[in-house]
Amino acid sequence: MKLIPFSISPSANGQPARHGAGLLRSAFAAVLLAAGLLHGAPSPAQAQGLPNLGDTEREELSPVMERKLGEQIMRQIKRNRDYLDDMPVQEYLNDLGNNLLSTRPEARGEAQYDFFFFAVRDPMLNAFALPGGFIGVHSGLVLAAQNESELASVMAHEIGHVAQRHIARMLGKQRQDMLIPLAGMILGALAASSSPDAGIGIMMGSQGLAMQRQLNFSREAEREADRIGLDILRDAGYETTGMINFFGRLQQATRGYNDTMPAYLRSHPLTSERIADIEARTRDLRYRQRADGLDLPVIQARMRVLQANSGQGLVEAEQAFRRQVQQNTRTSLVAGNYGLAMVALRQGDTAKAQTYIDAARTVLKDGAPKKGNLALTSLAIEVRLAARQTQEAVAEAEVARKQFPISRGIVRQYADALLAAGRTDDAVNFLRDQTAIYRSEPELFDRLAKGYAEQGRQALQHMALAEGYALRGSLPAALDQLSIARRAPDASFYDQSIIDAREREFKERRLEELKQEKEGL
Repeated sequence: MKLIPFSISPSANGQPARHGAGLLRSAFAAVLLAAGLLHGAPSPAQAQGLPNLGDTEREELSPVMERKLGEQIMRQIKRNRDYLDDMPVQEYLNDLGNNLLSTRPEARGEAQYDFFFFAVRDPMLNAFALPGGFIGVHSGLVLAAQNESELASVMAHEIGHVAQRHIARMLGKQRQDMLIPLAGMILGALAASSSPDAGIGIMMGSQGLAMQRQLNFSREAEREADRIGLDILRDAGYETTGMINFFGRLQQATRGYNDTMPAYLRSHPLTSERIADIEARTRDLRYRQRADGLDLPVIQARMRVLQANSGQGLVEAEQAFRRQVQQNTRTSLVAGNYGLAMVALRQGDTAKAQTYIDAARTVLKDGAPKKGNLALTSLAIEVRLAARQTQEAVAEAEVARKQFPISRGIVRQYADALLAAGRTDDAVNFLRDQTAIYRSEPELFDRLAKGYAEQGRQALQHMALAEGYALRGSLPAALDQLSIARRAPDASFYDQSIIDAREREFKERRLEELKQEKEGL
């Protein structure tokens, strides 16, 4: 059985495009492993002793198991160097994605998926959906978007894949299609007794039929995601022409890849067909123009620097930013100076980086509306910390927390600033409150462990490290940290009780993991 994440565009050979220099190879393996694992899982109907009425996708992959599978894949993706673990980028993508979802809450499904949008370092124009509400966007796609509606159209398309549970349905489809080559093998074996060539032909034909059925399903899933995505895009107030314009750019970018390939051998419909379908569906809609802010241009500047893997790439990015500044518009001045600040920071010149930040802020302040920019504010704190201007970093972060109260990236930077400024007690108190509210962020526990280490509280330090490892799916490492915490000289009776409880929980989860891995093999 083969399962692939749904993407916006095919590659040259008709298969899904490459994702971040092999970033998803391990994800494919995880899916295959989980597919075997899931065959042994009872459906909700079976668990309650009810008759199964033939819901193949639910039998194959329940919403809860789909989320679990997505989390398993994400743990592997996050270990890859092409995964962009960058808070300003993540927060921008998730704000945009959740804005789309706010108009269609039913897209979260019966399990109410908490969608997670992330970026990978890859120059190709693509995005992809994983099981359970995880959606990846290539850096090349973000850089190619000419406005926010174009980027939103791709993300809405991927939300459509998740909302329609295409991966679960594909698993159910593949399970049914497995019967075709099996029947073909039996018939072929019978025919081979009188005609070997006829037997081979029957076997090959049955395999071809099963593959064709899967390709047909994939193309129909893409059309369905286009339709759902278009509705989401329209309801969220974005320009529906954004989807048409993006597909037109995609058609230009992939021209010549597989022009000679017959349509019935493609995993995606022809781009021209998709454009024609969208145009037909939007022909009677009233044109709606949407004014974009500065968020996308600034994030594009940041991503251009993050995508640069070499010194030459950084030089080319700097030249592009200087040309942008020369355009002398409000947007180009803010984004261009932001990009130059990013380059200067990468080169270790914090003074020059601060100069460019000040220039961008002057333009932002003089313009209307007078609204801050999260990515610019985050970079300003980052530069202060790199320059070891710890008091200024704390002051910047305190203002930022009031300006962007729901930003998780600013929360982490505020903790970093407190620790860097030597305000360890304040940092620990702040982080303890944060980890009590947001228990799913391993980065907070890492910082809390650092604070405890500076206070000399060994037991609590290793207990915090254990929580961080567990959240990342590294249960053996988490158990090791609990063992160290248990032996710490300052471990109190209360600490020992917590260690015992967490150790039991982690061991049970580890046993369940080993059981699933065994079943998957």
